[in-house]
Amino acid sequence: MGFGVFIHRSDSIYDDSPAERYQFPSQYLSRVEACVGDWIVYYEPRKITETRGYFAVAKVQRVIADPKATGMYFALIEPESYLDFANPVQFNDASGPVERGVLNEQGKISGRAQSAVRPLSSDDFKRIVALGLEEKTPLLPRIGGVFLPTGFEEEQTPFEVEEQRERVSFTVSRIVRDRVFRGIVLRAYDQRCAVTGLKFINGWRSRRGRCCSHTAG
Repeated sequence: MGFGVFIHRSDSIYDDSPAERYQFPSQYLSRVEACVGDWIVYYEPRKITETRGYFAVAKVQRVIADPKATGMYFALIEPESYLDFANPVQFNDASGPVERGVLNEQGKISGRAQSAVRPLSSDDFKRIVALGLEEKTPLLPRIGGVFLPTGFEEEQTPFEVEEQRERVSFTVSRIVRDRVFRGIVLRAYDQRCAVTGLKFINGWRSRRGRCCSHTAG
């Protein structure tokens, strides 16, 4: 077992559905098989307009031959393991590629960065997922810089990858899924209630009026 990166384009010619399956040619079979039972990160190439970069994590359940296309295979994704990142992670950060494994001995980007399927180190996986799930904008209600208690606060636990790979399942826990989904929906609706149009301030309704109960989380 091992972590990996699967490249996926929104305009892909392959029969991909990231939350369900990933189609690939036989040349990548051994690399994908090495990921069975473990986690992969989806990546959208930089040449795609408005690329999402590293945009999701999922667990590979098994590999099967494509019954309709000779020489093609499917990596089947474990049900309910797929999780979009709240914050799509770009290829480079201030210190260079976040996926250090694409660098060669001279510190330059190697041809590995062009591979549609490639192995991913534990450190790179931890770094990418931590960035993808990071809460950049507080979602607790606050006014004037002071958080207002709601009775539902919880201490944020940092994402860590330990030797026991079972701990990676933390990424699909209800707590993380609910928090990430809430952040995605709030961002998609410009922090506004879909029914009333009132704008949320750090996860709370605008002081201009009371919002209805149909909110994003």
